[in-house]
Amino acid sequence: MLGAFLLLHAAAQGQELSGTVRNAQGPLPGATVSYQGNGPARTVLSDSAGRYTILAAPGTGRLRVSYSGLEAHSQPVTLKAGSRSVVNVNLEPSGALLNDVVVVGSRTGARSLSNTPLPVDILSGRELQATGQTTFDKALQYKVPSFNTIQSPVSDATSLLDPYEIRNLGPSRTLVLINGKRKNASSLVYTWPSMGRGETGADLSAIPIDAVQRIEILRDGASAQYGSDAIAGVVNVILKDRADEGYFTLRGGVTSRGDGSFFGIAANNGSRLGKKGFINYTLDLEKTNVAARPGTVDAEGEALDFSAPIAEVRAFLDRHPDALNLNGTPETAAARFLVNGGAELAEGQELYFNAAYVYKKVSSFANYRAPYWRTTDYGLLTPAGQPYNGYLPGFGGDLNDYNATLGFRSERGRWNTDISITTGGNSQQYWVNSVNHSLGRNSPVHFRNGGFGFNHLVGNLNITRSFNDRFRLAFGTEFRSENFSIIAGDTASYSGSGSDCFPGISADNALQVNRFNFGGYVDASYDITPRLVVDAALRLESYSDFGDAFVWKGSARYKVLDNRLVARASASTGFRAPSLHQIYVQKTQYSFVAGQGVVVDGLVNNVSRQAKLLGIPSLGAEKSMNFTAGLTARPTPRLSITLDYYDITVRDRIVLSNSIKPSGDPQAVLDQILEQNNISTLYFFANAFDSRTSGIDLVASYRALPLAGGRLALNAAGNYTFRNERSGAVNNPAVIESAGQSVVNGTQEALMLTSRPKYKAVLGGEWERGRFAVTLNNTLFGPATFRNEGLDENLEVRFRTKVVTDLGVQYKTKGNVTFSANVSNVLNVLPEWELHARNGAGAAVLKDPALVKRNVNLITFNGRYAQMTYYAGHFSQLGTIFNLQVRVGL
Repeated sequence: MLGAFLLLHAAAQGQELSGTVRNAQGPLPGATVSYQGNGPARTVLSDSAGRYTILAAPGTGRLRVSYSGLEAHSQPVTLKAGSRSVVNVNLEPSGALLNDVVVVGSRTGARSLSNTPLPVDILSGRELQATGQTTFDKALQYKVPSFNTIQSPVSDATSLLDPYEIRNLGPSRTLVLINGKRKNASSLVYTWPSMGRGETGADLSAIPIDAVQRIEILRDGASAQYGSDAIAGVVNVILKDRADEGYFTLRGGVTSRGDGSFFGIAANNGSRLGKKGFINYTLDLEKTNVAARPGTVDAEGEALDFSAPIAEVRAFLDRHPDALNLNGTPETAAARFLVNGGAELAEGQELYFNAAYVYKKVSSFANYRAPYWRTTDYGLLTPAGQPYNGYLPGFGGDLNDYNATLGFRSERGRWNTDISITTGGNSQQYWVNSVNHSLGRNSPVHFRNGGFGFNHLVGNLNITRSFNDRFRLAFGTEFRSENFSIIAGDTASYSGSGSDCFPGISADNALQVNRFNFGGYVDASYDITPRLVVDAALRLESYSDFGDAFVWKGSARYKVLDNRLVARASASTGFRAPSLHQIYVQKTQYSFVAGQGVVVDGLVNNVSRQAKLLGIPSLGAEKSMNFTAGLTARPTPRLSITLDYYDITVRDRIVLSNSIKPSGDPQAVLDQILEQNNISTLYFFANAFDSRTSGIDLVASYRALPLAGGRLALNAAGNYTFRNERSGAVNNPAVIESAGQSVVNGTQEALMLTSRPKYKAVLGGEWERGRFAVTLNNTLFGPATFRNEGLDENLEVRFRTKVVTDLGVQYKTKGNVTFSANVSNVLNVLPEWELHARNGAGAAVLKDPALVKRNVNLITFNGRYAQMTYYAGHFSQLGTIFNLQVRVGL
């Protein structure tokens, strides 16, 4: 009777699966052990002696054991009713950096890093989370040296998403893929004088980090394989596909100044879909408050710029030294949802899908309108009974971004077929709390200023054929339809002078346009010998609006020294079609001009009447030539090193011009055209010049180094730019050049060519022992050079080299709860800049304190933006940020 009772009790509780997890040095405490069988998934951590015990339903399932720095172990296990099962596991050192399989870089099939002829970075979702950054783009900033992003000091619509770039080539030249499929671009084209001006890119901040399994970053041109926008490289986001794990996360943080607080909730979970399918989903909700970093405003500069009595200015600034500005980072609320799944329809046939949606609401502020700047608000914004003291315009926007893919894969013999359809879109609509001064007391105080929309529909057919173990062929086609819209604002937002700080989009500028393109490619890979592999790809694209493009790519890889050293090289041509945004966008924008105060510029598109009058040609495609050569070394199973040189030439580079204004000569054709058409200043897009960029990338990693009873993983990576410069003369329209003006000035060139660090390096390590882990990461931001608008032409602004240190501590409990604490920028390092003489005349300026002060006022808006300057940026100005997180396994 007692035996029968114990057997029934064991069956009710589940069968016991136990064992010990070890490596070469002994038992491993804190290893993650999971079992997925007939019942719900079970996950535990090994104890201080490396032991684990799991109770699960009888039947056959899969045991998976993982530990940071070691190769994960997976095997089938059968649990029999009424008996115990013992499975001991030995984990081996990880060769992850060279053994990981990568999808990006070739259409003929996945390869390991040691076999790819192209430079590819791989980052796990866990590594991104360990940075302590709350958004995907900022996490990449502190992990990938060739990747840069920045929050602009003054941002307007840019506050909804930040520009980013790889190898200093701007956001529009990096293609973003989700599970290998093209993600939609943002609807915003950056027009503010910041990094990425005149370009657009995908909204990387829309991707929830918790949904990411790994990132593949191809640092090489890939237009021949993936089409337009892949001149600088490709970011391929691989989504989580686990069906047997889940967790719930709470996170929060604040800056050391007590502002910029944030709070977030995230959940990731998965389940089985049929016998062999899965569905994995992520929900992420986040709220971030304003972090203000205003500077002390200079009275003399204010009086000069706004023609105001110095006594009045000083009286105001004595009461409010920062002129009541709230410049910094905006208040943001974001909701992100993503789902990824797949199901086996039959043997060798799979249906797959993913979909994502993000809503983001941003609230920020324009520059405070001091009473000597705007002399009245007509009693519309000043509280009743209080004297007028100026006003603070509010600016905000609502962003919606979505993407979805549905596809089918089939494997029959040596033939693999992949057919899919992808849709995606982004819309942004803006609002302002302000006054339209031309309407006087009849002005509203809240304006809907219009916005922009973009969406695409992409169809793909990809076929691969493996003829033998040495030769593989891939070919396919893509059809893409794109739509861009400009949405008009309220009539009051653009009537007359428009809403103060951000005029609305007029009904005359509203439009909706479409284009389509059809492309085809062929990609072949041949293993000439076990050591030597060559790849070749050809692509033809045909666009409905600008014509055809033909590009090619060739690459090779050679292994020596028993495969411990790999030499690789590639050469390719590329192209980038002008975006619909660049062809059609029209708008007006407020900006500060030294000595003139705040002025309004008009952006006219290349198909407008004004453009035709000025002889501005239609936009054509950019064309590129890429060359890459590198070495991959693996001296020991734990140590890997890669070094790659790159050289990228871009011809007919698309640039957003500086402001074109009357030359002052009434006989000049430019002046006559502007006067006859009532145009004060304007700017536009043009294929303005050629550029050349070259540099080196270094990546090194040492895994599973025994230290103090635990394991230490070290990584070092760096990027150094040899050159990033304009080649040849600027291609100016004749009417503009004859008036002594140019579409590109020193400010434009600096934003595109010298505004990012000349070199950047990341040195980090993670030490793990049992349930405890510590990460330390150092990011070096090299010098960056600006030539701000209004600055003396003999001077430039140089940001100094700085190192930002981040520290993280993590502890896992036996109950599958993980506590994490991160301190970003532990030493509170802030950007620092100085004026630098470009020649002897500049040296003379720096010897005159009055001229130095005037130039400092010109580039900081009289001290409002002392930390970053008005148009510039180096890295975050927020200083130390504290971040706490609790993760509970589901």
